[in-house]
Amino acid sequence: MLNPNRHVTRVAGLVGTLILAAACSSGGGATTAPTTAPVSTAPSAAPASLPASAAPSAAPSEAAGGSYELTVAKSASLGDYVAGEDGMTLYTFDPDTAPNKSTCNGDCATTWPPFVLETGETATAGTGISGTIATFARDDGSTQVSYNGKPVYYFKNDKAAGDTNGEGVAGKWHVVKP
Repeated sequence: MLNPNRHVTRVAGLVGTLILAAACSSGGGATTAPTTAPVSTAPSAAPASLPASAAPSAAPSEAAGGSYELTVAKSASLGDYVAGEDGMTLYTFDPDTAPNKSTCNGDCATTWPPFVLETGETATAGTGISGTIATFARDDGSTQVSYNGKPVYYFKNDKAAGDTNGEGVAGKWHVVKP
């Protein structure tokens, strides 16, 4: 399951690219052949239909080429923790005891969406991230990101960058520490 915000920003980015291409085309009747170059999926400003709190408050974590940078975020109560796409908090699940193996599936994965990558995407370490970033195949075939062998997840009740509402839930969910 992908982060729903990724789809909103990709659609917004694609629409913006198409509008820009149309505005820049010459009126002289010349046409250009379609290009096979990938359309940038870099996040843009949040659509007007989203509340201001839904807009990312941290620098975008997705760079050209489908690379997502894990970054260090700070909380007055939790200290430093790791954030993923759009600055959203990443969590680990205590029952995930086997390296690179998720036990959070079905309803669990609806509440705790795994940080997954699509084909060709990568996750990289930003400044201050010292652990090992890897990927593994989930039971559903998708590719999930792990940090130091622990699968990482988002929390559906975190609505904006900096939210850490999942910390300590059921005594089993914890923010990822750099």
